[in-house]
Amino acid sequence: MPTLLIADDHPLFREALRGVVARLLPQAVLREADSTDALYALVEADPDADLLLLDLNMPGAQGFSALVHLRAQHPQLPVVIVSAREEAGVMRRALDHGAMGFIPKSADAKTLAEALRHVLDGDRWAPPAAYAAPAASEAEHDVAARVRELTPQQFRVLQMLGVGMLNKQIGYELNVSEATVKAHMSAILRKLGASNRTQAVLIAGRLAIDPATAEAPSGP
Repeated sequence: MPTLLIADDHPLFREALRGVVARLLPQAVLREADSTDALYALVEADPDADLLLLDLNMPGAQGFSALVHLRAQHPQLPVVIVSAREEAGVMRRALDHGAMGFIPKSADAKTLAEALRHVLDGDRWAPPAAYAAPAASEAEHDVAARVRELTPQQFRVLQMLGVGMLNKQIGYELNVSEATVKAHMSAILRKLGASNRTQAVLIAGRLAIDPATAEAPSGP
């Protein structure tokens, strides 16, 4: 009885995925997350799931960073990206960062079912254009390697930095002291090779879907 995890913040699309999976795998157990926090909790609770269907544009999942982090923490969990971003380069980068497949949200039910069958059989699946696109750059792979070194808590702190949260706000959200947040910050800077929080966010921003648009946090 396979277990599939669906992480997407759009209820209608989760419903559509449920329908396809139910027809393809009537006995499958489906578990869903509508945010990155819910996603990480879901994966921690069910690390032996057979497949994760992950939306690239979930709030808090900045570009490919969530994919990179999940592949580092749970290498046994196959991840397939399901996204409305269908550029060949975006699909290729997802595969290069460890995704087992890439399913465009414009795909019809037949194509989606075909993709799921391939991945559950242990094969990769993506539109042909993905394999013809240029590979992710060496610099991007280097950033991904640094992000993989972060612990789950350090990764959460980095994600909160990316949206401009201050140490006090981060501590409140994580229910830890400001001193603990500062300790995480020091570890993040060391692992990313950054000299300050702004540089850390800009380095991580190289994993954004559109790296040129990545911005430094506005807070101090």
